[in-house]
Amino acid sequence: MTERLWQILVESFPKILLPGLKMTLPLTVIAFAIAMVIAIVVALIQFAHVKILSQFCRFYIWVIRGTPLLVQLFVVFYGLPKAGLILDAFVAAIVVFSINEGAYCAETIRGALEGVPSGQIEAGYCVGMSYTQIMWRIVLPQALRTAFPSLANGLISMVKDTSLAMNITVAEMFMATQRINARYYEPLALYIELALIYLLFSTVLTWLQRLGEKKLASYGGKEARHA
Repeated sequence: MTERLWQILVESFPKILLPGLKMTLPLTVIAFAIAMVIAIVVALIQFAHVKILSQFCRFYIWVIRGTPLLVQLFVVFYGLPKAGLILDAFVAAIVVFSINEGAYCAETIRGALEGVPSGQIEAGYCVGMSYTQIMWRIVLPQALRTAFPSLANGLISMVKDTSLAMNITVAEMFMATQRINARYYEPLALYIELALIYLLFSTVLTWLQRLGEKKLASYGGKEARHA
């Protein structure tokens, strides 16, 4: 590695990392939080077999999972202004990523809900609990523990998918790297540096995922001993 290339990498590191801290991570956290709300609501509607609403949820999941994320970004950011709805690039990215991830997480949570033994629902009715109480106190907590690894994987994937937001002018890490590369034209070194920063973020999230799984496992063990 030449001295010039090393200097470029050292100078570019904070210029790439800062957009990651200011744009990539906030975009991921906000979008995933909204996605979880969407996913829980959609999964509960399907689990309860609510007429019409359940069909609407299936249609929503079918459309979102069947179309590319990049196309969805373009529809919202470039297409909706034609219908009179103009969104800021960051807001548009949050809307698209939350709706997209919500569809995938909804299927994960629905599968976890269906994996909860029906006897626990019957036990809830036997002690006088309402359907809502059974879902929020018994079924949903167990389902979320089961779905936690898959949901955490979705969060890690979203961190990497945020690079697509560059296509709607969100100034995240990938755009910052492209701008630096346009100045120095060192694509190999700069994009490897970008990949390592993404890897750093993903590694931290993976560590948090494992920590969360251990906490949930110990919590589940305590519940079993008290049962």
